[in-house]
Amino acid sequence: MKQLLVFVLFAPLFCWLAFSPVYKHVLLVRQALLQQEADYLLEIGASGAYGYIDREMVAESRLRLARYGFRPELLEYDIESTNGMPADQPAEPLPRGVGLRLEIRYPYERLLDIDRLIGLDVPGPEGRIAASGMKMSEYVP
Repeated sequence: MKQLLVFVLFAPLFCWLAFSPVYKHVLLVRQALLQQEADYLLEIGASGAYGYIDREMVAESRLRLARYGFRPELLEYDIESTNGMPADQPAEPLPRGVGLRLEIRYPYERLLDIDRLIGLDVPGPEGRIAASGMKMSEYVP
Protein backbone atom coordinates (compact mmCIF):
# COMPACT_ATOMS: atom_id res chain seq x y z
CA MET A 1 0.00 0.00 0.00
CA LYS A 2 2.85 2.35 0.85
CA GLN A 3 4.41 1.74 -2.56
CA LEU A 4 1.17 2.68 -4.31
CA LEU A 5 0.89 5.84 -2.24
CA VAL A 6 4.48 6.82 -3.05
CA PHE A 7 3.82 6.19 -6.74
CA VAL A 8 0.68 8.33 -6.71
CA LEU A 9 2.46 11.15 -4.89
CA PHE A 10 5.56 11.15 -7.08
CA ALA A 11 3.94 10.48 -10.48
CA PRO A 12 3.17 14.19 -11.11
CA LEU A 13 6.74 15.10 -10.18
CA PHE A 14 8.16 12.50 -12.54
CA CYS A 15 5.90 13.71 -15.37
CA TRP A 16 6.96 17.28 -14.75
CA LEU A 17 10.66 16.35 -14.67
CA ALA A 18 10.28 14.42 -17.93
CA PHE A 19 8.25 16.91 -19.95
CA SER A 20 8.85 20.37 -18.52
CA PRO A 21 12.18 20.92 -20.32
CA VAL A 22 10.49 20.23 -23.66
CA TYR A 23 7.76 22.80 -23.05
CA LYS A 24 10.25 25.36 -21.78
CA HIS A 25 12.28 24.85 -24.95
CA VAL A 26 9.18 25.43 -27.09
CA LEU A 27 8.46 28.61 -25.13
CA LEU A 28 12.01 29.88 -25.64
CA VAL A 29 11.91 29.15 -29.37
CA ARG A 30 8.57 30.93 -29.73
CA GLN A 31 9.90 33.95 -27.87
CA ALA A 32 13.01 34.03 -30.05
CA LEU A 33 10.96 33.77 -33.26
CA LEU A 34 8.67 36.60 -32.17
CA GLN A 35 11.65 38.79 -31.32
CA GLN A 36 13.35 37.97 -34.61
CA GLU A 37 10.19 38.92 -36.50
CA ALA A 38 9.79 42.16 -34.54
CA ASP A 39 13.41 43.10 -35.29
CA TYR A 40 12.95 42.28 -38.97
CA LEU A 41 9.76 44.34 -39.29
CA LEU A 42 11.38 47.27 -37.51
CA GLU A 43 14.45 47.09 -39.75
CA ILE A 44 12.31 47.14 -42.90
CA GLY A 45 9.68 49.58 -41.64
CA ALA A 46 12.12 52.16 -40.28
CA SER A 47 14.34 52.06 -43.36
CA GLY A 48 14.74 55.03 -45.65
CA ALA A 49 12.40 53.43 -48.18
CA TYR A 50 9.35 53.08 -45.91
CA GLY A 51 9.03 54.89 -42.57
CA TYR A 52 5.99 52.81 -41.57
CA ILE A 53 4.73 49.26 -40.96
CA ASP A 54 1.46 48.78 -42.83
CA ARG A 55 -1.18 46.04 -43.04
CA GLU A 56 0.60 44.28 -45.91
CA MET A 57 3.80 43.97 -43.90
CA VAL A 58 1.83 42.63 -40.94
CA ALA A 59 0.01 40.11 -43.18
CA GLU A 60 3.35 38.88 -44.57
CA SER A 61 4.68 38.64 -41.02
CA ARG A 62 1.69 36.51 -40.00
CA LEU A 63 2.39 34.15 -42.91
CA ARG A 64 6.08 33.86 -42.00
CA LEU A 65 5.23 33.05 -38.39
CA ALA A 66 2.54 30.58 -39.48
CA ARG A 67 5.27 28.54 -41.15
CA TYR A 68 6.74 27.99 -37.67
CA GLY A 69 3.46 26.80 -36.17
CA PHE A 70 1.96 30.06 -34.90
CA ARG A 71 -1.76 30.52 -35.45
CA PRO A 72 -1.97 33.79 -37.45
CA GLU A 73 -5.34 34.84 -36.05
CA LEU A 74 -3.90 34.86 -32.50
CA LEU A 75 -0.96 37.16 -33.28
CA GLU A 76 -1.47 40.72 -32.04
CA TYR A 77 0.53 43.65 -33.46
CA ASP A 78 0.79 47.08 -31.84
CA ILE A 79 2.46 49.68 -34.04
CA GLU A 80 2.95 53.24 -32.85
CA SER A 81 5.29 56.18 -33.10
CA THR A 82 7.01 58.18 -30.40
CA ASN A 83 5.43 61.47 -31.51
CA GLY A 84 1.83 60.24 -31.75
CA MET A 85 1.64 60.16 -35.56
CA PRO A 86 0.12 57.03 -37.12
CA ALA A 87 2.93 54.56 -37.79
CA ASP A 88 1.01 52.33 -40.19
CA GLN A 89 0.09 54.75 -42.96
CA PRO A 90 2.03 54.48 -46.25
CA ALA A 91 0.66 57.91 -47.25
CA GLU A 92 2.22 59.51 -44.14
CA PRO A 93 5.61 57.88 -43.45
CA LEU A 94 7.36 58.83 -40.25
CA PRO A 95 10.10 61.39 -40.86
CA ARG A 96 13.70 60.71 -39.94
CA GLY A 97 14.36 60.73 -36.19
CA VAL A 98 10.86 59.70 -35.10
CA GLY A 99 10.73 56.42 -33.22
CA LEU A 100 8.79 53.49 -34.66
CA ARG A 101 7.66 51.13 -31.89
CA LEU A 102 6.38 47.59 -32.45
CA GLU A 103 5.08 44.92 -30.10
CA ILE A 104 3.99 41.43 -31.17
CA ARG A 105 2.03 39.29 -28.69
CA TYR A 106 0.96 35.66 -28.80
CA PRO A 107 -0.91 33.57 -26.17
CA TYR A 108 0.85 30.84 -24.21
CA GLU A 109 -1.80 28.36 -25.44
CA ARG A 110 -1.71 26.31 -22.22
CA LEU A 111 1.96 25.58 -22.89
CA LEU A 112 2.90 25.79 -19.22
CA ASP A 113 -0.05 23.87 -17.77
CA ILE A 114 2.25 20.98 -16.85
CA ASP A 115 3.75 23.24 -14.18
CA ARG A 116 0.48 22.93 -12.26
CA LEU A 117 1.42 19.34 -11.45
CA ILE A 118 3.96 20.57 -8.93
CA GLY A 119 1.96 23.57 -7.73
CA LEU A 120 3.48 26.40 -9.78
CA ASP A 121 1.26 29.25 -10.90
CA VAL A 122 0.86 29.44 -14.66
CA PRO A 123 -0.28 32.35 -16.85
CA GLY A 124 -4.01 32.49 -17.38
CA PRO A 125 -5.76 32.45 -20.75
CA GLU A 126 -5.10 36.18 -21.13
CA GLY A 127 -1.32 35.69 -20.65
CA ARG A 128 0.83 36.52 -23.69
CA ILE A 129 4.40 36.03 -24.87
CA ALA A 130 5.58 39.38 -26.18
CA ALA A 131 8.41 40.69 -28.31
CA SER A 132 8.98 44.37 -28.83
CA GLY A 133 11.41 46.93 -30.08
CA MET A 134 11.87 50.46 -31.28
CA LYS A 135 13.88 51.92 -34.13
CA MET A 136 14.28 55.47 -35.35
CA SER A 137 12.82 56.12 -38.78
CA GLU A 138 15.34 56.86 -41.51
CA TYR A 139 12.79 58.03 -44.06
CA VAL A 140 13.63 61.33 -45.73
CA PRO A 141 10.93 62.83 -47.97
